[in-house]
Amino acid sequence: MTGEARWIWYPGDFEIHQGMLQNFLREERGMGWPAYWHLDDCRRNLIFKRTYDLMTPTSFRVLGKGLGHVVANGTKHPLGTVIKAGPGRLDVEVAIGNPQGLPAIYVEGDVVRSDAGWMADDFVTAVPAGSSPLYTRPDQDPEVVEYVSELVEPVAVEAVDGGALFDFGRMVYGMPEVQGTAFADGATVELQFGESRAEALDAEWCYYSEKGFSPDVATRRRAFRYLFVPGVEPACIDMVARHLSFPIEVRASFSCDDELLNRIFDVAARTFLLCSELFFTDGIKRDRWIWAGDAYQSYLVNRYLMFDTQIDKRTQRALRGHAPQRQQINTITDYTMLWLIANVNEYAMDADAGFLAEMWPKMEDTMRFMQTRRDADGLVCGRERDWIFVDWCDMDKEGPVCAEQILFWRCCGAMAQAARATGCDAAPWEAEAARMRELILARYWDEELGAFIDGFVSGARHVTRQTNILAIFFDFVDGERARRVMEGVVLSRDLPPVTTPYFRFYELDVLARTGHLAEVLEQIRAYWGGMLEEGAVTFWEQYDPAVEGAEHFSMYGDPFGKSLCHAWAAAPIYLLGRYFLGVRPLEPGYGTFEVAPRTEFFKSLECTVPVAGGSVHITYQDGTLDVTTNRPDAMRTRGEGR
Repeated sequence: MTGEARWIWYPGDFEIHQGMLQNFLREERGMGWPAYWHLDDCRRNLIFKRTYDLMTPTSFRVLGKGLGHVVANGTKHPLGTVIKAGPGRLDVEVAIGNPQGLPAIYVEGDVVRSDAGWMADDFVTAVPAGSSPLYTRPDQDPEVVEYVSELVEPVAVEAVDGGALFDFGRMVYGMPEVQGTAFADGATVELQFGESRAEALDAEWCYYSEKGFSPDVATRRRAFRYLFVPGVEPACIDMVARHLSFPIEVRASFSCDDELLNRIFDVAARTFLLCSELFFTDGIKRDRWIWAGDAYQSYLVNRYLMFDTQIDKRTQRALRGHAPQRQQINTITDYTMLWLIANVNEYAMDADAGFLAEMWPKMEDTMRFMQTRRDADGLVCGRERDWIFVDWCDMDKEGPVCAEQILFWRCCGAMAQAARATGCDAAPWEAEAARMRELILARYWDEELGAFIDGFVSGARHVTRQTNILAIFFDFVDGERARRVMEGVVLSRDLPPVTTPYFRFYELDVLARTGHLAEVLEQIRAYWGGMLEEGAVTFWEQYDPAVEGAEHFSMYGDPFGKSLCHAWAAAPIYLLGRYFLGVRPLEPGYGTFEVAPRTEFFKSLECTVPVAGGSVHITYQDGTLDVTTNRPDAMRTRGEGR
């Protein structure tokens, strides 16, 4: 927080409040669908405090969102009035309450202003006030998310079944604006929205429709590529779309000699941006919810496209809510643990010890909550209302599941990392991690199979790729065990394949980090290139090349249940940046970082990868590799001329 004035609030409350609102946005065929987990909201009643030693006379005024007043050296003043003070000591207290929304204040003045140094007190705990670089003007309202507006013209208009079908040629996240003779004499029309042509034309099953629409009707913001107006000739209606986007800067670029890879990167970037607003959400049509598992992958993609640490932190705050924790995040045991691990991933990204210190009490609280989910041996188990997810696959989930124990082991290591970074005692967490490691190896490692089994209670000795992929992804195994897991499980053709894009992210990462880059590149071309061949303008929640036609859009037993713009489908951005361009931090905050391009896979490259405090530019042409950065002292390079 710099010296500029900002709207301030109790730290985390802006994100918790806006996260609650985000998780109420889902709609389906005219019905609202609130998220099915516990939702926290912001505090309603606060005191903001600050003391100044003024050298000269000055004046200030306090704006507030809610009801309240200002006390300056014991004298009360209404909000919005100019207050004169100084020279000498000035004690300021602002009381603000907002029963409907987020209590926040903005202090305007040359000296007395709402910058760093203010404390927020909820009458239980006083802490440094929170703020956001998004809200720095007095005319803003922290309850209102500000978007960039863009008018999008349709690329084609077609007469279909007595109606007009508009194709915008891209995914729109906004509202239609419509005029024409179809509205003469107060007539109204019906709108049918679709991510696909088939969805827009299906009156019964399209997710969104609007009856009784006229030009003066304000529609909800929705995701669509197509809009169908039944019973109206194209000549009788004019339509454009107002697309709303969140102002996040793309800092990466990728261009190589393979045009398919270039298209995949560009469409992945478009997909990811649409799912990146105040928070990382899963997609823009169906849920629009904030899922911790989806977000975990989004944070990694973010490093290689936008390097926007603020959206990571907003999402982390929104997901966790208040202490004490009373339910698994999103009801999913593994998602709670991914949330915790993500905090140290964020520290690796920007070395923000202040954010880690803010999260530390909630991380401790999460581990206390997880203690209620452990059995007598210390193994994590599902309790009532807990969802042991891991992936959509045939997994032995009777009793404690191995994948959850690996995640808990990693949580203990993350707690130790965070403790060291914040000046706390790491030793208990290091000891617990060591104990968990011995327990996992004793209960789940099958020497004969050369793999980790899902569970031991059933006696089935069931092996899945997912469990063993996580063991490598989180560095639980190395050396000979890692080799056996790779050869006997990850590379095996005898086990059921990973079929979800969610877990394909982890699988491709493990393949890449173990040197199977040619296979990863081929899978990127085949899987994401396959969606492009099917006409995708953004990447989908799931893709099965074996199905045809409108069956591509079906999921969860719903003919149009699949999201056609899904954040985790942007994985190629991460894979290309991390493993093929070879950029990674060696110290927290990229104090030093490595650039190791794998030029043997390309004839030419012209790429930019963001890093903390700058960027890396990579060019490769005619066998010559050139790597430049505005942070040369921090860069370590490998791979020249490969």
